[in-house]
Amino acid sequence: MAASSRAQVLDLYRAMLRESKRFSAYNYRTYAVRRIRDAFRENKNVKDPVEIQTLMNKAKRDLEIIRRQVHIGQLYSTDKLIIENRDMPRT
Repeated sequence: MAASSRAQVLDLYRAMLRESKRFSAYNYRTYAVRRIRDAFRENKNVKDPVEIQTLMNKAKRDLEIIRRQVHIGQLYSTDKLIIENRDMPRT
């Protein structure tokens, strides 16, 4: 993989993780982060430039979907789950 292609993949990976961490719902947030990491690990050994480009295009579409879903999730916010309230002392 060319250095510029590698840098683009890493930028896309970081952008997807960053955007996924903006989900207000804990379950969506953890699921999205886990799926992104798994998908990138699964395809880390791909060498074919055409296949890399296809995967990059799919990831860019997925990033736009994540952005849209984060925005929708912020419009309809819910209460935090107990697992998210780490400030509260455990008994």
